[in-house]
Amino acid sequence: MPRLVVITGCTRGLGLAMARSFARREWTVAGCGTRAEACAGLQTEFGPDHTILPCDVTDPEAVSQFASDILNEHGAPDLLLNNAAVINGNAPLWEVSTDDFARVMDVNLKGVHAICRAFLPAMIARGSGVVVNFSSGWGRSTSPDVAPYCCTKWGIEGLTLALSQDLPAGLAAVPLNPGIIDTDMLRSTFGGGAADFPTPDEWAAKAVPFLEKLGARDNGRSLTVPGG
Repeated sequence: MPRLVVITGCTRGLGLAMARSFARREWTVAGCGTRAEACAGLQTEFGPDHTILPCDVTDPEAVSQFASDILNEHGAPDLLLNNAAVINGNAPLWEVSTDDFARVMDVNLKGVHAICRAFLPAMIARGSGVVVNFSSGWGRSTSPDVAPYCCTKWGIEGLTLALSQDLPAGLAAVPLNPGIIDTDMLRSTFGGGAADFPTPDEWAAKAVPFLEKLGARDNGRSLTVPGG
């Protein structure tokens, strides 16, 4: 029976590259994005064995419905990848608006909590599964002009390591630094310099084989994608 991966933010960037790579490797892919048209297009590309649905991870009711649909259709995920994230526009902290700061917190931290809360009970009941919460190099270091983003990714490290202590035997929670990849998010910060780094597809060729080998033995380990 194919293994199931659930990926948030799966219609663009790293999420899309991972979704396509997992599907090619004969995993069942379930995922979500905020753009309904992009979700419908990816659903058509992948076919009926996979499930791609629109869902805003900042909306608890939408997350609950998304999880219910996936669990009813496919059961508990073997891999739960909390990939959805946003970054603030480059600015010193005192110039970041309240709304922009709140948006980064809502997606990058509160969204992860909502997804974990929706899926973990089924994974715990089955007794297996790995939660991967995407961190960053800026979850273990800092840079100017991206304080809100750094705050959330440092938060992901702490949240995930604490979660790993809550989980029963057989499950794992891992904070993952994907490395530096040429994405829209990186371009918003690095500008043209982002082109010096691997594309999402190049990154996924290394990242997905690494991800699919994670297991209960990795619980509580802060990991980095090799070569990312």
